[in-house]
Parts: sequence; C-alpha cells; structure tokens
Amino acid sequence: MQNLNLLPTLANHAGFSQIFQKDKLTFGLIAPFKGYAEHIPDNLTDIGDTAVLAEKLGFSALWVRDVPFFDPNFGDVGQGLDPIVTLGFLTAKTHNIALGTAGLVAPLRSPIHIAKTAVSLATLSDNRFVLGLSSGDRPIEYPAFQAAFENRAERFRESIEMIKTLTEQTFPHYQGKHYGNLTGELDLLPKPTQPLPMVAIGRARQEMQWLANVPDAWIWHGVDPKQTANIVKTLAELNQDGFWHPFGYANFVEVLENPNAPAQLFNNIYLRGGSNALREFWQEQKTQGLAHTTLNLKPTNRPTAEVLQDLAENVLAKM
Repeated sequence: MQNLNLLPTLANHAGFSQIFQKDKLTFGLIAPFKGYAEHIPDNLTDIGDTAVLAEKLGFSALWVRDVPFFDPNFGDVGQGLDPIVTLGFLTAKTHNIALGTAGLVAPLRSPIHIAKTAVSLATLSDNRFVLGLSSGDRPIEYPAFQAAFENRAERFRESIEMIKTLTEQTFPHYQGKHYGNLTGELDLLPKPTQPLPMVAIGRARQEMQWLANVPDAWIWHGVDPKQTANIVKTLAELNQDGFWHPFGYANFVEVLENPNAPAQLFNNIYLRGGSNALREFWQEQKTQGLAHTTLNLKPTNRPTAEVLQDLAENVLAKM
C-alpha cells in the first residue's frame, strides 16, 4: 500500500475526494449504468432516474464515455448520448455523487473546448466534476476528424498541458506543436474555484513515469488482478511530487442473481459472479492497493434497480 497522501487541494475536492479515499476501495458506475444486449440501450431517457438511485445507494461516482461514432467492428457506443450534454443533465439531477468523463478523447477535441467544458461542469456541479481524458482506441474514427492516429500519445500529453495552462493561469502563455498558441491576450473565464482534477483513462500510450506524476489519478482496464499491487508499488516508486496518485481500473461486470455464485474473470476485463463473491474479489483487490473500480454493467441481464440494490447491500455496505 502507498504511504503517500492526496495533494491537500484534492483531498478537499468534492468529487475527487469521493472517488479516491485513503485505504478504501470505492465504486463508480459507467453510463448508461445498466445492462443492455445490443450496441445501444433501448431506453436512453432513464439515465437520470438511474443516476439518482445510484447516488441514494452510495455509489461514489458516475462515469460517462466519449464514443462519437458507431463502429460495427467494435460494437458498443457507451451511453450513446453526447457525454457533455449527458453530464450537464446528470449535474442537474444529482446533488452529491461525483461526476466524471471516462474519458473524453483528447486528440479528437480542442483542449480549449475541453477546458471550457470542464470548468463549466465544475462550476455547475459545485466541484463534483472530475476530468478523465483518454487517447482513443478506435483508428477508424480519426480520419473523420482529420486527426492522425499515430501521434495521439504526444497530442494527449500536449492537450493536458494546455488545459492546465488555461484553467490555472490568468491571460496564459502557451506554445505547443499540435494546437493553437496562447499569447497572453486572451483569458478563459470562469476559472475553477478549486484545481481541476485530471485523470488518465487507459494507458494512453504513456510511460509509467508520466502516469505516476502528471495526472492526479490513473484508471486502466484489462488489468491482471495479480499485478495490482505491483502497479501501485511502481507508481509510488516513480512518484516525484510526494503525493498519492491513486490507481483504479474498469471491468465489464455481470452480476448474477445468486449472490453466492463464484466470481470468474475472463481476459482480465469481464467479471462475472454473485454479489458476495464479487465482494470477496474486490476486498482482495483493496488489500493490493486498488482505490477505485468502475463497473460497466452492460452484460448484466437483470432489472437495473435490483442490481444496484444488490450491489449496495452486499458490496458497498460491507467493504
């Protein structure tokens, strides 16, 4: 386990401090927060009611994905709805739960627009918003945006630098390679009342040294649970600022009706089992230093309210 603490400004941040708590494993839900059989849910308008229920039951965060196109070779399009519009809606529907992007595809978006979006959501949600950014993993989307897939790792890093500059400096100066330049003649308003938490979503083709120091936290996927402790240890050893940069990961989760059905993990991404066995799996991961897990309930073929209640009673309440 890491012995570092959160940066003080993040420890007091309404959203980030809900998601990442020292010596605790928290649980978030990936939109649309329910199971569905095809590439998009039949009903998209129930997302607000499900979010309200998740908040009531004690989940720590709601995560919204950024999937601009339907690629038949890939299939899933997340919640289907635009992530920013969806988060604005969820901001108005909820009061306390953290809200995040998992993640906005930085190389396909202007960092200026991302910064404006992030500050707007932070302001309207009373600082419950956490900005998660990814580099994107669907090559077929990039030509539609006239964006190069090959240099997305570099543009991902530059986007984060520019967003930080825009949200932290007054009349900022910035000169990059892939985006526009800031010459100190313009300012981005409003400024956030607290520092904007930024989370790397996926590996984003970055070195561990970068992941251990630049983003405030890192959420991966496809993680071998036997490697969790080693990943956490490596992040702590590579850290240079003296603060905790938490680690979490995502799973597709099928919550079976029998709470005692054994937990099974397929390809380090698809987790299936009853809620009691899932709790035991996650309790072990907690001892390895996992700070947050995001649950994508797409493969769960049960009524949404029933599944969330099951997880709340048999997992959240007993961790």
